[in-house]
Amino acid sequence: MSQENVEVVERAIAAVNARDIEAYLACCAEDIALHTPFAPVSGVYEGPAGIRRFFADVEDAAPNFRVNLERIQGIGANQVLTFMNVTATGRASGLPSESPTANVYELANGKIRRLHIFADRQQALEAVGLRE
Repeated sequence: MSQENVEVVERAIAAVNARDIEAYLACCAEDIALHTPFAPVSGVYEGPAGIRRFFADVEDAAPNFRVNLERIQGIGANQVLTFMNVTATGRASGLPSESPTANVYELANGKIRRLHIFADRQQALEAVGLRE
């Protein structure tokens, strides 16, 4: 199941960069919960309505937001760990930013059920029982 989960996550990442909400939701379970620490989109986005709000919030905050995948790894039967570099230019500030992140995806029945975004990669590794 690990390779199939990796492929689902890769499709979800491509959908984020394409701003294709429907393609992203096709990768998600109905009870999806996305946890993000980054202002101005911090908090938990739940269900399809929450994901739609997340996409709208990202568009409002940084219309050129992009996630660049550095590393992806299946962990056990139901988790995928990614290391990414997020680039964006703030709509209000006009300032470019670049942030390394680590995301932990929890999948059930081939769909993303939980996504935890970590600003600290070490915390993400610890969340899946790994150390680097």
